[in-house]
Amino acid sequence: MTLRLDLLRHGETELGGGLRGSLDDALTAKGWQQMRLAVEAQGPWDRLVSSPLQRCARFAEELGARLGLPVTLEKDLQELHFGAWEGQSAAALMETDAEVLGRFWADPYSFTPPAGEPVLAFSERVLAAVERLHGAYAGQRVLLISHGGVMRLLLARARGLPREQLLNVEVAHGALFALRVEADRRLSEGR
Repeated sequence: MTLRLDLLRHGETELGGGLRGSLDDALTAKGWQQMRLAVEAQGPWDRLVSSPLQRCARFAEELGARLGLPVTLEKDLQELHFGAWEGQSAAALMETDAEVLGRFWADPYSFTPPAGEPVLAFSERVLAAVERLHGAYAGQRVLLISHGGVMRLLLARARGLPREQLLNVEVAHGALFALRVEADRRLSEGR
């Protein structure tokens, strides 16, 4: 059976852009609005699954209460941990670490940010979490509220992109995408 998995990226956060990673900052008023607009006239969903970080989880709790849906927090669907780069913008890193940032952008699987999580390990944990979601909720439609990195990974896989193109996938704040997860772990885009 197929799991219909809608992916929603959190909205703008209080501490701004850059590499938020495992930092647990809250949404701005604009971030809340981005997410509310994204789900307007969408669904229906059978349940909500969210990263436990507050920029995702608080919205999931609000939406779940409004729609009368169960909410599950899944720690393995958190953003990539960027290590020493957490909280920094790409522009700031270009001034201090342009060469290493360039290596990461060129092939994130081959270069790990200093003290960060390897993208291969990140990929394995995210895909294992999606496999568990399929096992638990196949035949249902689930809204997954998560992060840009998680969504880039899943969309790149669904689109059949080479791993070097992971960071070329565009995912704006409040973006909503639809995926189908098959029993054989195959991902495809669309409802």
